[in-house]
Amino acid sequence: MATTVHEPPKRDRSPEQAGNGGGKDMVPADGARGVALDYSPPPSSTAIWVVMFAVAMMFAAFTSALFVRKGSSMDWRTFTLPPILYFNTLLLAASSITLEVSRRRIATFMGGPRIQAANPARWLYITLCLGLLFVAGQYVAWSQLRAEGLYLATNPSSSFFYLLTVTHALHVLGGLGGLIYVMVKLNKSVLRRNQLVATARYWHFMGILWVYLLLLLAIKL
Repeated sequence: MATTVHEPPKRDRSPEQAGNGGGKDMVPADGARGVALDYSPPPSSTAIWVVMFAVAMMFAAFTSALFVRKGSSMDWRTFTLPPILYFNTLLLAASSITLEVSRRRIATFMGGPRIQAANPARWLYITLCLGLLFVAGQYVAWSQLRAEGLYLATNPSSSFFYLLTVTHALHVLGGLGGLIYVMVKLNKSVLRRNQLVATARYWHFMGILWVYLLLLLAIKL
């Protein structure tokens, strides 16, 4: 008895499907372009965690070195921290609040009709100004210590003060650069939510790290 083999039906593939793996990576139409911009690739969403982990490990090493150096030092000199450091802490805390307000308003601005939400860029500008004031306040603190004769190489205690505060200020400047990048993207209407979230996480981390450093300096110096 003869067996008839039927060939499976052939499916026509459109040029778009043939060129991008079955349509899994199709470029969105113009109407969906705004939705596509709301998401960033997975590497960019995890990179900020790697950066924060590296920064945390670096300051943990500094902390360990401070404890060891003070415990084995006979020339450790204690001094009073400049009072402006506490005002700087309030500035950094306020910047975290304004950034969070901005993040929520930007989510509304990007997710709904533009006419129902005012452009939230002004809150980013406020955050940027507060961050710049924080860095300026740190410079004032360094100037006050220099006026008292405390320099980087004066004493191990002053060395650690400059090391911790200057390194933190440099990382804050990096966060300010991230804020400027977000503002540029927002003004061009190409900001992705993950970019804003990553910047906000880093900025909040800088605030928490500074509170830790201030407590460490107040107790150990």
